[in-house]
Amino acid sequence: MVFNVRETNRSVRDSFPHKIKELNNIWIPMSDGTKLSAKIWLPEDAEENPVPAILEYLPYRKNEFTALRDSLRHPYFAGHGYASIRVDIRGTGDSDGILYDEYLKQEQDDALEILEWIEQQPWSTGSVGMIGKSWGGFNGLQVAARRPKQLKTIITICSTDDRYADDVHYKGGAMLASDMLWWASTMFAYNARPADPEVVGDAWREMWLNRMENTPPYVEEWVRHQRRDAYWKHGSVNEDYRAIEIPVFAVGGWADGYPNAIPRMLENLDVPRKGLIGPWAHEYPEMAVPGPQIGFLQECLRWWNQWLKGEDTGIMEEPMLRAYLQDSVPPQTSYDYRPGQWVAEKQWPPAAIKDQRFFLGENKLAAKPAGGDAIKVGSVQQHGLHAGVYCPFGQPGDLPADQRNENGYAVVFESEPVEEETSILGHPTFSVELSSDKPHALIAVRLNDVAPDGSSTRVTWGMLNLSHRDSDEFPEPLEPGKTYTVDVKMDVIGYTLAKGHQWQLAISPNYWPHAWPSPEEATLTVYPSENTYLSLPIRGEKEIDAELKPFAPAETAPVLTKDILREAGRTREIKHDVVTDVWTLDDFSDEGARRLHVNGLEYGSTNRNVYTVRGGEPLSAKVECDWTLDVGRGDWQTHLVTKSVMTADEKNYYLTNRLTAYEGDQEVFDKTWEAEIPRDFT
Repeated sequence: MVFNVRETNRSVRDSFPHKIKELNNIWIPMSDGTKLSAKIWLPEDAEENPVPAILEYLPYRKNEFTALRDSLRHPYFAGHGYASIRVDIRGTGDSDGILYDEYLKQEQDDALEILEWIEQQPWSTGSVGMIGKSWGGFNGLQVAARRPKQLKTIITICSTDDRYADDVHYKGGAMLASDMLWWASTMFAYNARPADPEVVGDAWREMWLNRMENTPPYVEEWVRHQRRDAYWKHGSVNEDYRAIEIPVFAVGGWADGYPNAIPRMLENLDVPRKGLIGPWAHEYPEMAVPGPQIGFLQECLRWWNQWLKGEDTGIMEEPMLRAYLQDSVPPQTSYDYRPGQWVAEKQWPPAAIKDQRFFLGENKLAAKPAGGDAIKVGSVQQHGLHAGVYCPFGQPGDLPADQRNENGYAVVFESEPVEEETSILGHPTFSVELSSDKPHALIAVRLNDVAPDGSSTRVTWGMLNLSHRDSDEFPEPLEPGKTYTVDVKMDVIGYTLAKGHQWQLAISPNYWPHAWPSPEEATLTVYPSENTYLSLPIRGEKEIDAELKPFAPAETAPVLTKDILREAGRTREIKHDVVTDVWTLDDFSDEGARRLHVNGLEYGSTNRNVYTVRGGEPLSAKVECDWTLDVGRGDWQTHLVTKSVMTADEKNYYLTNRLTAYEGDQEVFDKTWEAEIPRDFT
């Protein structure tokens, strides 16, 4: 994860309607005696002329790790007449306590007390909005479902309403190998950083040691819950959409890991709501790549002014969803810009979407069922190494490579070249009659765009743990040889296939390292029939598209000044030992180091993730995630080293997490956590 501020097509605004003042290191008291650390930007005259407030509530450390990105947005909102507040969650940054896991009830309870505190401040009107990307988008939805009277609206970015089906832990009931441990290792390292002695005083060392000793590796709990049980239902607002009674603006990107929640919330929430999906990775739309970036902060102001100040900004007269249809492009692992077109829908599901079906023939996608012999789809463990990152942040190398690298390890079907450009908007689905020769198996499907030169760009994908074919809560093994009909829903997408290009469907029982391999190599048998087909949501041109006003250009407040102490860089290499048949994906990010002028804090990190598997041996799969993090100022310097490892045999998963900490050159902490957890239909 990188919270640097990249140079993108945006303008910097340094004058605003309101002069701004900053309140640093403000303590918000909780009822149990815990203090949470906050920073506040607000108009200078807010105590004489109270203003609505905007809350961002995160575990990522406001004083250094998100300070650069915070400086782009919070002063911008304050300059337009809001108190903009950034709070470190309990157990993170300079706040007291321990953060025991993601999205616990304690986190929500604290948020309710923060909202009450805001209401009582002399600069506050008592009306609050919450905004956040990823974690902050999650907890905005979760707090909204608690119905605090102060919270009037939320903007949720790159988040989800379903913690089991649509986060970095499980997908289609399959355990995510790449991001399950990576994200857990990230929080394992992040949570171990100390509070700032200049903020918390001499207690910093005791707080630090206590935090390291008592903050658990989250991955252990995530792996203990391999089905959709009460653990995942907590914090999943799709359990009761009616609990949310305030307006919701849901935002995301096609290159992000979280686009699916947006159409679900548009369909199921019964409140004023808007959706926005661009070509972006896991980032705010005024900064995100691939471009085009947009004037997202201006859109936020229109939303805030509508729901926090009672102004009619016209935003609710506009279509419910605005989405970017990406054009066909050659496959690349990074794009600065994706050509395409902004379109709109008045409702979701959209009106006038045509279901176009393609049936399986002999390596063909045909307009009519062709029948034919059953098709064997065997396991190839290295299938998926060119899939890119599960949840891209926009780093070089994040996106899928040319899918020709993968297609030899899968069974592939292609349509005839399309005679005119064809757009889709929605969830492509693969419905299939199949059987398995093993009781546990998964199916992964990719939808690709094949250009006339043969290059293949991944459009979207999906997978299903076949033990979860009927239920994520109550999985059941397959009966080998028995025929089942299942639907594999792919990620929602907006895409335009160019004239002369072909749709391509690829099928495999493996998608390493996105999916943890099944305990045994499974061979699927796919039966061509009227029940086996690819379904595409075809969207024609609509008059509403031509009526759309263009977004304002991207703009932000000035970023904090800093010194670059070490440049960032990234390598991502796939290696194959032809003697041992071991495949290795080695992903290394040096996220650089910098010193902030505003407080003198220095911070930096490196992260290496290594995924290995041997051909023909699913139980050889192994994930190793290593972090180093540095935080300091002058003579006060701290250094963290973590190593997280995950393996499995036929019956169990094995987890090891080690944390070593240094103050200066002296080791002050070293601990290893180990866990053995039974496999549960994964």
